This record gives sequence, structure tokens and C-alpha cells, in this order.
Amino acid sequence: MSETKRVDHKRIDDSVFHDCSMARSTFDDVNLAGSVFSNVNLQGAKFSDVNMKDVTIDDANIEGLMIFGHNIQALIKAEIARKDSN
Repeated sequence: MSETKRVDHKRIDDSVFHDCSMARSTFDDVNLAGSVFSNVNLQGAKFSDVNMKDVTIDDANIEGLMIFGHNIQALIKAEIARKDSN
């Protein structure tokens, strides 16, 4: 079992995260503005009090990803279903 990672009170804006695992990581009070997540495992990651303006998440495992207490995968599936029904 991999360790849980925690990032608190950091400024890591305009960063690129590529080909890595951030599964079960916790980001709290972090500035990620303008960052890119590409081919990243974000399964079970938690983001709270995080600046995510202009963040791009591309080709990522987002199963169980929580942002501000919301399950992002469920929100995306609901939005796709809503668009498909129109």
C-alpha cells in the first residue's frame, strides 16, 4: 500500500505534473493556478482550500477524486448525461 501524501500551505502554481501518481494525496491551502495534470493518478485525492484557476486535468484517473467535498467523477458523469439528454 502506498503512503498518503499531504501538501499544505504551498504555492506550486504553473506546475506540470506528468506520468506520476498522486493517489490518496491531500492538498490543503495550496495554490495550483495554471498547473497541468497529465497522465496522473489522482484516485482518492482530496483538494480543499485550493486555488485551481485555469488548471488542466488531462488523461487522469480521477476515481474518488474529491474537490471541495464533491466527487468530481460523479459530477462529470452527471454533466455528460445532462448534455446527452438535450
